[in-house]
This record gives sequence, structure tokens and C-alpha cells, in this order.
Amino acid sequence: MFETMPSRAVSRGPIIGEVSMADNPFATFESLTQAGIIAVIGVAIIISNLLIIVAFLNFKGLSNEVINYYLLSLAVADLLCGVFVVPLSIYPAITGRWMFGDLMCRLVGYLEVTLWSISVYTFMWISVDRYLAVRKPLRYETVQTRTRSQCWMVFTWISAAMLCCPPLLGYKKDASFDKETLICMLDWGTTYAYTATLAMLILGPSVISIVHNYWYIFAMKRKLNSGVPIHDKEYATALAENLANPSHWMSFVMVTTFWLSWAPYTGVRMYEYFTDQELKMPMLHFGMVWLGILNSFWKVIILVSLSPQFRLALRILCLTACCRSKGRLQAALVELDNDD
Repeated sequence: MFETMPSRAVSRGPIIGEVSMADNPFATFESLTQAGIIAVIGVAIIISNLLIIVAFLNFKGLSNEVINYYLLSLAVADLLCGVFVVPLSIYPAITGRWMFGDLMCRLVGYLEVTLWSISVYTFMWISVDRYLAVRKPLRYETVQTRTRSQCWMVFTWISAAMLCCPPLLGYKKDASFDKETLICMLDWGTTYAYTATLAMLILGPSVISIVHNYWYIFAMKRKLNSGVPIHDKEYATALAENLANPSHWMSFVMVTTFWLSWAPYTGVRMYEYFTDQELKMPMLHFGMVWLGILNSFWKVIILVSLSPQFRLALRILCLTACCRSKGRLQAALVELDNDD
């Protein structure tokens, strides 16, 4: 999830079981602060993604748009990160050591990079979906079906799991607990060829697709707003209706937030790699990694802010939980229809 390039973690080698605070029984203020930050991030990720999943499954109207299946897949990946990755860093943050064993360390490292790869691939499919909606507005519903999107998500999860599994299965299976970032990482620095191949297979097509697809979407939006005549009236009407869909802007903000969250960590890692100098700033590495992990929470904020459908789904979910009688719920839904 984090080491997509060769790293020089000389002082961060395999230190499983080693105590870094001289076996001091009293946790320092810094370690307690880090453990508290990790705990808050974990709770925020779990609650926000559970909310997204329950709202999507409860409100059948969200199944009309294919993009929502991709968002549901993202929420599941982030929820798994919040449940199986984040909590395992809380106690090590206090003690300064990893006590769950080497196998669990490798499993956590594998899960991190796999879930990160799933997110990257899913954002690529979201951009492809938005591109097709603008490129073929008259045929979009026949080109992008719910079954096809579900198949792409199954393919994404399987391919990401298989691409990231060689270090787990024994190919240079080094794993280490990083005392600065307080997470277990697979050591990608010992497998340069495999690491470079993995980066090209995951980052290459994803970044190229995202940049090209959103460039085309916003170029078409500018063209339409500038009043350039489009001779096919039916196509022009369908295009205008499609570009008015808030899903384009919402998905773009979501993709941008994801990459901006990981940009500081990537930048520092590249600087350390090319200059052959490790920055001796533990809190810097801790802050950058957990800023990247925090991107799993921002998704719910973006959906609430930019997706009218999701806001409606949340309101229906709240009414479903609060309104005990069916008659009161139906009356409330009628009022929602009138408001929206």
C-alpha cells in the first residue's frame, strides 16, 4: 500500500519483537498521542464507510447509476483497511514494538498494498465510466451495464490480490515493522524488478486513464459552455443532460483527494531514494503515512457535499431508523420527494 518504489529503510529493518523504548513500562506523551491519532482515524474510517455501505444497500435508487457500484467497492476496501490494518497499529504505537508475529506482519503488509491497488484500479474504472457517459451519451446505458461494472469490480479485486501476492508467498518475503510510521510494510526494496513491474501495471494505466478521461470530460464541458454549435440535436441534448450530472465533479474531487493524500509520502520517498539520504524526522513519516490512510475517511465528506443522491440516501436511512411506523416513513418520504 505504501512501498510502491524501492525504499532504503536501513534503520527500519526487520525488528519484530524488539523494544524501542528500553522496555519502559510508562508510555511517553508522544506515543500516547500517536496511538490516539491512529485510534481516531480507525474509528472515523470504519463508521464513515459503514455509513456509505448501509446507505447504498438501503436505498435502491442508488443502483440506477453504475458509478455507485464502484463507490461501494471503494467503501468495502476502505472498511477492510479500517478493520484489519489500522487497529493493529494502536498497541504498537504505545509499546514501540510489534507483538503479533512475523506472519501477521507480512499479512498486514500484503493487505495494505492490495487494498491500495484496489483503490487505484477502482478510481481508474470510475474515470472510464464518466468518460463513456460523456463520450457516448446516447448509448451509455447499453455500454455500461450494472452486470458489466460488477464483473469489472470482481476482476479488479482478483487481479490486485494476485499481483501483490508474490512477497507474501515467499518471493523475497521480508517484512518489517516501521517504528516511525507504526505499521508493518513488505520490503519492496529487495525486489527491484518486481516492484518496478508492479508499479507499471498498477500506476501506469490508472494514472494515464484518469488524466485522459477527466481532461476529455472538462474539455467537452468547456466546449458546450462556449456555445460551439453541435449539429446533432439529440446528441447535444443528451450530452448537456449528462454533463449536468454532479457525479462528474464529485468523482473528480474524490480521485484528486486520493492522490493529494498520498503525494507528500510519495514525494519524500522519491527524495530519499534519489538523494540516498533518509530524513531523520520520525513525526514527518508518521504524519505523511497516516494522512494517506485518512483518505479512506474523506470519501463520505465528499459524497455528502457533492452527491444529492447520497444525501437523499442518508436521509432515508435516518428516517428508516427513526420512524417506527410504516405510515410515518411513507409520509416522510413523500416530503423528501417534494423537497428534492
